[in-house]
Amino acid sequence: MALTLLRHAALTAKDQGRYNGWTYISIDPSRYERKKVSLLQKQHFDNIYSSDLIRCQETLTAMGKEIYHTDTRLREVRFKTHIEGLSFEEVSQLPDYNEAYLQSPEAWHSYICAETQSAFERRIRSFLTELPHEEEILICSHGGTLQKMAAMLGYSKTNIHYLEWIRIENGLQYLV
Repeated sequence: MALTLLRHAALTAKDQGRYNGWTYISIDPSRYERKKVSLLQKQHFDNIYSSDLIRCQETLTAMGKEIYHTDTRLREVRFKTHIEGLSFEEVSQLPDYNEAYLQSPEAWHSYICAETQSAFERRIRSFLTELPHEEEILICSHGGTLQKMAAMLGYSKTNIHYLEWIRIENGLQYLV
């Protein structure tokens, strides 16, 4: 199996840099960088999977990929209601914010997320274990989801930018 993990296209400037989790936000067509995905547009995939959130589906459509499967397990981590849509600056001004949360990834996750780390990992693992073997697969999802997925597959990438993609094939990782 060869997996290509693609982060969705850029959002509007006002929506970038925010904890957008499960919010339905469209991509910004004026910020769509066709050159970043030109190789993927030409490639054949046996199966294409997308988060059910509109920004991922719009990305695939912009690429000319019209046939794909949506799956809720490919959503971003679910943030707490009072965190959803805020920037880090706004979060740091909340009354219950404590700088100590930044000392460990676990503490930060517990502070901002309504979904536990283990639940997030179970959701992604469930998806990965059901993928067909011996196929070329494209997955269009969100930065946090793809980072977690790559880490679960033995690769670490601290930040995946809009329309950046990672190809994992035969135990090797290629970052484009």
